[in-house]
Amino acid sequence: MSAEKKLKELGIQLGPVTPPVANYVNAVRAGNLLFLAGKGPAGGVAGIVGKDITVEQAYGHARTVGLNLMAVMRDELGSLDRVKRIVKVLGMVNAGPGFGEQPKVINGCSDLFVEVFGERGKHARSAVGMGSLPNNIPVEIEVIVEIEARAERSSSGAARKPARRVKKK
Repeated sequence: MSAEKKLKELGIQLGPVTPPVANYVNAVRAGNLLFLAGKGPAGGVAGIVGKDITVEQAYGHARTVGLNLMAVMRDELGSLDRVKRIVKVLGMVNAGPGFGEQPKVINGCSDLFVEVFGERGKHARSAVGMGSLPNNIPVEIEVIVEIEARAERSSSGAARKPARRVKKK
């Protein structure tokens, strides 16, 4: 099923893309990969997971960050259906010493990606604890996405195959 159709089926509407908070861009495309800058929960959410914020609340924040990241994907690609695969997720959790439930927190984002993209949403992942995060946000997540190439169009608008490269002898 298409990711866009799955979003509709789940009743999920993506919000607007939030602007970067410093001197960087939300995404950079290199070949068939889209690198998304780290995002945190919007709305001034702050706190240390395991102290100020429960693991369950942090899971919800990670899911919300996943929605924000999908909004960036759509904004950059025009449609989530161009996502060939979620390649890698790096999830950072603002936690104190001894906290070890980072994977449970970042599952909020990972579960969302699998829910929306199916097998294409399964990814490699790192879930790590940080002594602090910008503005004391509880989670920050960045993603690498493989994207489908757009089919070239002929002057009539019909899709055509890209020209074959001829090997030089």
